Amino acid sequence: MIGPTVASGGSEERLSSALALRTTTSAASIADEAWARLCPAGDPFLNATFLTLLEAHGAADATSGWAPCHLLASTADGTPQGLLPLYCKSHSHGDFLYDWSWAAAFRQLGRNYYPKLFSGLPHTPVTGPRLLVADGLAAANIRQALIIGAKALTERFAASSWHVALVGDDDAQQLHDQGLLLSHDLQFHWQDAAYGDFDGYLATFSAARRRKVRAERRRVLDSGLRLETRHGDAIDPAEWPALHALYAGTFARFNNHAALSSACLAALASALGRRMVVFIAREHGLPVAAAICFRSDEALYGRYWGCAGHYHSLHFELCFYQGIAYCLREGLRRFEPGAGGEHKLARGFVPTVVRSAHWIADPQMRGILAAHLERQRVAVAAYRDEADAHLPFRKGGLQDPAS
Repeated sequence: MIGPTVASGGSEERLSSALALRTTTSAASIADEAWARLCPAGDPFLNATFLTLLEAHGAADATSGWAPCHLLASTADGTPQGLLPLYCKSHSHGDFLYDWSWAAAFRQLGRNYYPKLFSGLPHTPVTGPRLLVADGLAAANIRQALIIGAKALTERFAASSWHVALVGDDDAQQLHDQGLLLSHDLQFHWQDAAYGDFDGYLATFSAARRRKVRAERRRVLDSGLRLETRHGDAIDPAEWPALHALYAGTFARFNNHAALSSACLAALASALGRRMVVFIAREHGLPVAAAICFRSDEALYGRYWGCAGHYHSLHFELCFYQGIAYCLREGLRRFEPGAGGEHKLARGFVPTVVRSAHWIADPQMRGILAAHLERQRVAVAAYRDEADAHLPFRKGGLQDPAS
C-alpha cells in the first residue's frame, strides 16, 4: 500500500519500494518528455509550454498568489509516472471555483480559508484530466498516490482545502471515491452533429432563431469590418500590444486585472503555433476586436475577448459564429467558449454540467459544505433542464419550410 508521506520544497521521500512523490516549484523543472508522456496529446494547456509560460510571465507564480508546488510520482530511478499540477493560492481569482462565499463562511466561524491548494489550469475554465498518468495497469494506483500526496500537502502547508477544478469524469469518480466533495456548475458547449457547414448547422434551428442569427451576421458583414482568422505562429510579435490592449480593456471595464501580459500572449502564440487561434476584426486596417482561442485536435476553447468600441453583434460573430465555422472547417467536434453566458443558448451551445472536486481538511466544515453541495447539485440539474428548453433547435433537427 502506498503511504501518505510526501516531501515539499523539491525534496522527496519514499512511499514504497516502487514509487516516490516529490514537489517542484516550477513547471519548467519538469522534463518535456514527462509532460508529453503523461498529458493528453495535442492539449493546448496541459503541456510543457502553457503552464511554464504563465509562471515565467507572472500570471501564475508566487508573486501573483499562485505558488507552484506541482506533485510528481516517480519510480526509483526518477522516471515520472504521474503528475498533478498544483498551486498554493492566497486568493480565489482566476481559478473559476467561485468559492468566495466559502471563504466568507470560514471567516464567520473564525477560521482561515487561505492558503488553499488548487489543481487545474490558471485563468482557464476548461474541463479535462487533472491526475495525469500514462495508461497502464498501474494507472489507478498512481492516481491514488497523487491524491494521498495532495491531501498530505494540504496538512503540511496548513491549507484549509485542496480543490481540483473542472475534472473529467474518470478523475471525478476516483476523487469522489477518495472522500472529495463534488461541486456542480453549468457551462455551454457546442457539439458537431455532422452539420457539414454553417448553413447545415443553421438548418437545424427554428425559422425565427435562424433568421436572428443570419441578421446578426449580416450586420457585421455590412459594417465594413474585415474579419480574419490567424493562428499563433502567423501573428507578428509586434501585433500583440494592440491585441493585448483589447483583451485588457475587457477586464478594465469591470475593474478587474488582466493576468496575461502582452509578452505572455506573444510567447504563447510563438510556442503553441496553430494551437492558438485568434479571430480579429479590423477597421481601416487596425484591430478593433479580437477573440483569442486555443485548440486541441478535437476541440476549440474560447478564452479572451476584447473590443475597442460598440459594434452591433460583433461579440456574437467573433466569439461564437467564427468559432463554430472554424470547427466545421477543421473537423473539430466540440467548442467550449468559456464560463457562463446564457446568451450562448440561443446560438446553439448546449447546457453541460461540469464538476470540480474539493478536499476540506476540517471535518466540521466538510460536513457543512457537503450539505450545501448536495443542494447545489439538485439546483444545477434543474437549471440545466430548464435551459434545455430554450435551445434554438427544432424537434428532430428538421429545417422549417420557411427561411
